Amino acid sequence: MNVTDNIITEKDWKLFRKMLPIWQERYMENLINEYEAILAGDADASDKFWKLEKRMRKDKKKSGVCVTDMSRSQMFANIMVLLDEKVITLDDLEGFSDTLRERLELMNR
Repeated sequence: MNVTDNIITEKDWKLFRKMLPIWQERYMENLINEYEAILAGDADASDKFWKLEKRMRKDKKKSGVCVTDMSRSQMFANIMVLLDEKVITLDDLEGFSDTLRERLELMNR
């Protein structure tokens, strides 16, 4: 049994599954804005292309784009990664249980 299993309620799990695609969509929209800035820069086309390619290769591995283990047992860890990668903030966790939010706040200091 995972240490965090006892703090993840069914309501938290359902809310996480609902919110994750919304958070990811918002994150990818921000990435696209950053990519547009790269493309609009003054560099040569080849430099912009390779900078963008490198950046996208790195970004597509982030949880804000793709969560590889979408299981209840990994929910706490996934939220921690989303917080660490600045995909979400603690404010985005409104609606989650107080116990889960307090644990995340404690771990995110």
